[in-house]
Amino acid sequence: MAYVITQPCIGTKDASCVDVCPVDCIHPGPGEDGYDEHEQLYINPDECIDCGACEPACPVTAIFEESAVPGEWKQWIKINADFFQGA
Repeated sequence: MAYVITQPCIGTKDASCVDVCPVDCIHPGPGEDGYDEHEQLYINPDECIDCGACEPACPVTAIFEESAVPGEWKQWIKINADFFQGA
C-alpha cells in the first residue's frame, strides 16, 4: 500500500517530501519536466516502498498512507495513480 498526496498540496508543492524520499518516487520534483505545469506532487504507487518518510516532512499535512486518506480526499488515490498511468 502506497502513500498518497492529497488536496492540501495543491498550490504548495513544498517538495520537502521529495528531499526525504529514499527511492525518488515523488514527481514531478523541482527541476523535472512538468513541475511548473502541475498544481501538486504525486507519489508513484508502484515505486513507493511505504517507508513513511514523506508524511512527517509535509508542512501542509497532505500525505497519508492509502488506507488512512480522509474520506473527503479519497479521490486523490486515483488522481495519484492516474498521473503515472498517463490518464
